[in-house]
Amino acid sequence: MDKFDFIYESGIEYFQDKLLEWYLVNGRSFPWRNKSATNYELIISEVFLQRTKAETVSKFLPVFLKKHSSWKQLGEATEAELQEITKPLGLYKQRGSRLYKLAQELKRRKGRFPKERNQIEEIPMMGQYITNAFELYVLKKKSPLLDVNMARLLERFFGERKLTDIRHDPYLQTLAYRVVNIDNSKELNWAILDYASLVCKKQKPNCLNCLIFTECRFINKI
Repeated sequence: MDKFDFIYESGIEYFQDKLLEWYLVNGRSFPWRNKSATNYELIISEVFLQRTKAETVSKFLPVFLKKHSSWKQLGEATEAELQEITKPLGLYKQRGSRLYKLAQELKRRKGRFPKERNQIEEIPMMGQYITNAFELYVLKKKSPLLDVNMARLLERFFGERKLTDIRHDPYLQTLAYRVVNIDNSKELNWAILDYASLVCKKQKPNCLNCLIFTECRFINKI
């Protein structure tokens, strides 16, 4: 039997335990991870984190929140104002325009999101990832913050997906949901993202200091 043919659920439990153990000591500190963070701050942070490093968003967020601290205030901003304030994040014209559409939709809804997933995904700038974040933070569901970083760590440890687009790959989607299906799902999501950023990097992963390397498919292929 191949050494990687260990029981699937045992592999998930091993992965969960090791990542949470690592996170307790090495987890990063960001404003949106504070216990005092509002639902607005949690969701708006995830909007900014798309295609932007967490460290960059961490520096930008306090400045942004001073001017736009709620969906109501954000809904009062013009498209040009949102493009201007998001310049430090890059892609500011596209990002500012999409943020403006999101703000106007939430203004129309008086700051209230629908409860049904398919309706949430129809809101401008939401999509699969932000909808997962909404479910995780606001609805308290066990949803994965599945982006390219989480996908990289999961695939290296458990095996590669078949489809290019992570949003539509059934194997990766199922795996991600099963991995974060624990009581402290939020912390495990953050642990995975931090581990992917600090240890299991895209370029030059730090395999020698990896807690899960003995069961990792990636390191045993190189």
